[in-house]
Amino acid sequence: MFQGKKILIGITGSIAAYKTVLLVRELVKQGAEVKVVMTSAAKDFVTPLTLSTLSKNSVTADLFENDSWANHVMLGRWADVMVIAPLSCNTLGKMAHGLCDNLLLAVYLSATCPVFVAPAMDDDMWHHPSTKENLKKINDFGNHIIPAEKGELASGLFGDGRMAEVQTILATLQSHFNYQKELSGKKALITAGPTYELLDPVRFIGNHSSGKMGVAIANELVKRGAEVTLVLGPSNVSVDEKKIKTFHVTSAEEMYEVCIKQFPEMNLAVMAAAVADYTPVNTFSEKIKKNDGNLVLELQKTKDILKSLGQIKKEKQLLVGFALETKNEAEYAKSKLKDKNADIIVLNSLRDKGAGFGTDTNKITIFEKSGAATTYDQKDKALVAKDIVDVIVKNIYA
Repeated sequence: MFQGKKILIGITGSIAAYKTVLLVRELVKQGAEVKVVMTSAAKDFVTPLTLSTLSKNSVTADLFENDSWANHVMLGRWADVMVIAPLSCNTLGKMAHGLCDNLLLAVYLSATCPVFVAPAMDDDMWHHPSTKENLKKINDFGNHIIPAEKGELASGLFGDGRMAEVQTILATLQSHFNYQKELSGKKALITAGPTYELLDPVRFIGNHSSGKMGVAIANELVKRGAEVTLVLGPSNVSVDEKKIKTFHVTSAEEMYEVCIKQFPEMNLAVMAAAVADYTPVNTFSEKIKKNDGNLVLELQKTKDILKSLGQIKKEKQLLVGFALETKNEAEYAKSKLKDKNADIIVLNSLRDKGAGFGTDTNKITIFEKSGAATTYDQKDKALVAKDIVDVIVKNIYA
């Protein structure tokens, strides 16, 4: 069931750690490659020797061991998924507030994969307001919480706080990997970032787009099993080019040419880039010198990539556009949906704090060709990407 999956297990100080031994054994048995990272407190409940024997990999617990440094960054990037089980109340609090005083927390903060947590604590701790608040925080960060269960606790009491059973954790992970395959066999084209329209060798017309939103959508589509092609304007956002075929472009014309060539083979396209509407008629081969007079630039319209794709779109292709507006937002978005022959328009408003260019968060409304319109709360862009792809999946299989 987990053949070829890379699963990183984090273990914290809790008597429930005995279940994690069984979890590691079962994951390896089902074909997963498992690595384990522990807190020092976890060693009081299960031994690194037991876990290394079952996982067939060395177990790490300290940032520095045997005169060597544990590379928490690479460990956090290695995994397809990270599972912290059990998650103690202490580690939960540290995760919620970004503390980093051990290797497990360093790996967690460096992880680029989905993170699942299985809390384990006594009933009163589980119901404490601070625990509830911390769980809400890490959930808002995008972590997946496998709820604690009711049962016999280490204190001898019977109540909530018992770590989920191994079979429940396995089923949750299996559901996660199945969910990733929703778009298996589908080809997706994504544009992201700004375009730079050159004036001379050192100057350009551009905008403040970072490319974060488009790259987040590309990453989410990969997770769902799609074969993704990304057309990326000038951006500092990192892209895993082993998983995502990436064309790096500079100008609107370059982005247009790649999109027109790639689109006919695609099942869906998401035009998330902030493409310049105008480009200089003349580009100077030498740096423009300042003089006493004003400089007048003549600009011409760039090619409308979304509209061009809408004109050649086939019946079973899905086309998604973005609209960034400052007034009459809904009206412009609905108009764009029709005029561009798009199936979905994702609306941003620059009037919403924490949305738009350069931020790590976004706040969107999605308009669909069917007439549906859904407004979402402000979220991290990775979570916004999930909402967008959920709507894409719904429309593809409608």
